[in-house]
Amino acid sequence: MNYKQLAQEVIAGKIISNEEALAILNCEDDELLQLMDGAFAIRRHYYGKKVKLNMIMNAKSGYCPEDCGYCSQSSKSTAPIEKYPFISKEEILAGAKRAFDNKIGTYCIVASGRGPTRKDVNVVSEAVAEIKEKYGLKVCACLGLLKEEQAQQLKEAGVDRYNHNLNTSERHHAYITTSHIYEDRVNTVEIVKKHGLSPCSGAIIGMKETKEDVVNIARALHQLDTDSIPVNFLNAIDGTKLEGTKELNPRYCLKVLALFRYINPTKEIRISGGREINLGSLQPLGLYAANSIFVGDYLTTAGQEANSDYRMLEDLGFEIELTQKQEAVFC
Repeated sequence: MNYKQLAQEVIAGKIISNEEALAILNCEDDELLQLMDGAFAIRRHYYGKKVKLNMIMNAKSGYCPEDCGYCSQSSKSTAPIEKYPFISKEEILAGAKRAFDNKIGTYCIVASGRGPTRKDVNVVSEAVAEIKEKYGLKVCACLGLLKEEQAQQLKEAGVDRYNHNLNTSERHHAYITTSHIYEDRVNTVEIVKKHGLSPCSGAIIGMKETKEDVVNIARALHQLDTDSIPVNFLNAIDGTKLEGTKELNPRYCLKVLALFRYINPTKEIRISGGREINLGSLQPLGLYAANSIFVGDYLTTAGQEANSDYRMLEDLGFEIELTQKQEAVFC
């Protein structure tokens, strides 16, 4: 397949076929650089060489009643993680300062659980107003299944984006969790859009899904018209249902990132959890398809040392996208 030609067709408005999508995932390793060159042509067309940086604040850890097979915070998990209730506004603000100082443009407030309580939403709402005033960061909330009135409150408070991942295809969803259904997740994304929040939704790759499932989740996110798509690669944690699962290699992970770029050409594609373990020394190549990464630790697992990420971006010749207030300080 001529991936560079396919990329130009995508830029011109083509929606790739299922046959072409599967060809990307089945790309011969000897053709991998050609595939990534095509993905980069699309990425460069819409985003140039800028990279968006994101940081997670784990605002509540553990105590989740759901049974998601990948998650160490699930009620079914026996993983020895730190557990604590929803943190204070002051702790959220302290995290925002760290994000600002480290040139992070999007600050992600994440909490475990099926969905937020009224108190949780109030704490986030109060913190966001100060974050905006002091640091001018983009704020993304990820608090679980969302109700209409909660989405409206977060929007009015100044939250920019709401994340709720589909995680996997509709067909494969019941294998991952039985405590909620695929439509619950889709419904939350639709509520987010309805109330004017930027929708963020993505996938976890490596959970014993088929390649057809990967194509289907990429298409589902395209159909939902999500603005930001985090692509996670399973970090199988001992004590979870999926412990011991290791289906990925760095070359396949690059093919997945390329697929998401070809199917969602105009969207922010973010390399997310598990990138250090699954992409390994090929991490820099991932940014020829993706235009966004998380910096720092994830929810219950450690990320790459931040200076290594900054050095990687500098070596690639890429530019960190700063907020206006950060530009005033760092430029």
